[in-house]
Amino acid sequence: MPEAADDPKLLAAAAVALNQHASVLREIGSAFDAGGHELYLVGGSVRDAFLGRLSADLDFTTDARPDQIQQLVRRWADSVWDTGIDFGTIGVGKGDYRLEITTFRADTYDQVSRHPEVRFGDRLDDDLVRRDFTVNAMAVRVTADGAGELLDPLGGLAAVRAQVLDTPSAPEVSFGDDPLRMLRAARFVSQLGFTVAPRVRTAIGEMAPQLGRISAERVAAELDKLLLGADPVAGIDLLVNTGMGEVVLPEVGGMQMAIDEHHQHKDVYQHSLTVLRQAIALEDPGDPDLVLRWAALLHDIGKPSTRRHEPDGGVSFHHHEVVGAKMVRKRLRELKYSKQMVDDISGLVYLHLRFHGYGGGRWTDSAVRRYVADAGPLLPRLHKLVRADCTTRNKRRAARLQANYDQLEARIAELAAQEDLARVRPDLDGNQIMKLLDIPAGPQVGEAWRFLKELRLDRGPLTNEEATDELLAWWRSRGNP
Repeated sequence: MPEAADDPKLLAAAAVALNQHASVLREIGSAFDAGGHELYLVGGSVRDAFLGRLSADLDFTTDARPDQIQQLVRRWADSVWDTGIDFGTIGVGKGDYRLEITTFRADTYDQVSRHPEVRFGDRLDDDLVRRDFTVNAMAVRVTADGAGELLDPLGGLAAVRAQVLDTPSAPEVSFGDDPLRMLRAARFVSQLGFTVAPRVRTAIGEMAPQLGRISAERVAAELDKLLLGADPVAGIDLLVNTGMGEVVLPEVGGMQMAIDEHHQHKDVYQHSLTVLRQAIALEDPGDPDLVLRWAALLHDIGKPSTRRHEPDGGVSFHHHEVVGAKMVRKRLRELKYSKQMVDDISGLVYLHLRFHGYGGGRWTDSAVRRYVADAGPLLPRLHKLVRADCTTRNKRRAARLQANYDQLEARIAELAAQEDLARVRPDLDGNQIMKLLDIPAGPQVGEAWRFLKELRLDRGPLTNEEATDELLAWWRSRGNP
């Protein structure tokens, strides 16, 4: 086990965490011992052991070259893959474990692209000093006896104890080598609850524009991890306040320009962070919802461009949900998100204000049906987003809004018990339409189908006879025999 006598609490946490994986550590350690090679648990795996959160995804480093790693693990592993072999990494599957074993690296960077000149090394220290943060620059020797000596030449354990993110080398050098490390800092702030060292924060503020060198896909991956962390608000705040947000997500910081119409927050930015917190509180325990979190963060990004000062001194943001949905689509497409993600998040932004027309329960059954139909499979998330969007400090008003939404959900449940709200479809299908109207497949069938769909939303389920009569009357009203 790691030797950290100066911090018995961290030592105890690491001992417990590593002991849970003792069997696989001994087995993989035996394989490398037999081959005459060193093996170390490294990086985030060691950090997480001290934090008591070590998972079955384990990272190792070794003096063995990639082809030697493959030879050493082939008989022991359930599966081996070499997709990262150009970077010295061999993937290994063993039961529920996913291991990545990488040859010591001593890369050099050109300070222009983020792609290193891959160079294998022979010393653990050279490998550790090239890592992103000191908390990720510790190693634990792994042998046939399992986890052994802790190697911490860069003060990673002290940084874990202080919950501070600092770079092994000067941050200007580290971030110049790979600007993505600046985004990782924000991600670790969210995931781990750590803060950044003053020199790191200063360097990020000066070097944030270099994030423009990073591909959209890599940026999106880091933003997702940040939002799925335990405290994404802290990570977002670091993005915005250091200038990183201006490069990768400018619409969020831009909300600081708009004063919330209810005047209960400093600005729409702070309101949006509150909505994000409240949306997270409504998630199912242990099941973070990335789509909901994105929608909560971005639901009001249309406010700055729709802000109007009214004659009575108030501020309005008419149609900000429409403008915001378009902005969401544009930003997420630029970040190369999937069509489904773009549609879902922008759809929630577009719909988040619809409930406010409900008033004191004055919606007709038709309006309730349309609310459900327009939300479709997003309805459970829309329920949470709308509830999270209530941030007024007026307790009476907040209670009234929540009671109104309780009533709306009750009406949805009541209608759903009477009819299939989950799939509101016309009472006649395309084949029946063509037969009744004696027309071939084509645009007219689609028009008739949409008429019946609107009728279904307005009046609820119809009998076959009622639907037929309505369809024929509609058809004749268009001048058809």
